[in-house]
Amino acid sequence: MIPEITLNNGVRMPQLGFGVFQVPDDETQRAVETALAAGYRSIDTAAVYGNERGVGKALAASGVPRDELFVTTKLWISDLGRENARRALDTSLAKLGLDAVDLYLIHWPAPRTDAYLETWQALEELAADQKTRAIGVSNFLPEHLERLAALGGTVPAVNQIELHPALQNRESVAANRKHDIATEAWSPLAQGAVLDDEPVTAAAAAHGVTPAQVVIRWHLQKGNVVIPKSVTPKRISENLDVFGFELTAHEITAIDGLERDGRTGPHPEQVNV
Repeated sequence: MIPEITLNNGVRMPQLGFGVFQVPDDETQRAVETALAAGYRSIDTAAVYGNERGVGKALAASGVPRDELFVTTKLWISDLGRENARRALDTSLAKLGLDAVDLYLIHWPAPRTDAYLETWQALEELAADQKTRAIGVSNFLPEHLERLAALGGTVPAVNQIELHPALQNRESVAANRKHDIATEAWSPLAQGAVLDDEPVTAAAAAHGVTPAQVVIRWHLQKGNVVIPKSVTPKRISENLDVFGFELTAHEITAIDGLERDGRTGPHPEQVNV
């Protein structure tokens, strides 16, 4: 029931997944097991989250066949560099209990140095070694994408950026589209900051759904990949139950109008080695 998008290397990725940012490792197994039981098949984690082991335990306990799962993890900035990146993915795979992930991302560009360029070439090698089915980036600005494209090799399959009605990151979305890179939204609900805004609550009332469901539906209809996070079983299920209604063009335009300086995390230029 979850739609898939086809990445620029032909790999298919669920458009709606489950994120585990800021979920403690000892709570992660239960949350991911709940998500998988509800029907999620895409799980997004990262080395720096410290909960890859919990994700791995949940995957193993779930009984869901590996070929039905889509697992993403990310390389932290302290592991930028060719050899560091190879070791980092091996460490992540051991914690996850997997032979390969489906998507491996450079977590931040850390642009004070050019290390992300060398690191990208390492990710290309990891993909060639079949340790990841696709490679991409997270929090990359248009100028960072241009520098990767100038290398003349693999184009990132995904750019995961902060994206929600209060921060629509239009320049980055346009750059992603230019390079045929899928846009994936982190903090898709703006940590709740947009759930009381009138266009969202009005659409929720009109469709008999929750404000969070409206915002997730907005993402899907905009073509974004979205990874909402929750540790509450009811909300985990609700966040997946977004395929029984469709926002009107007027509702989407009204939600588009919520753009403001709504950043919930750091700017990519602020995260450096």
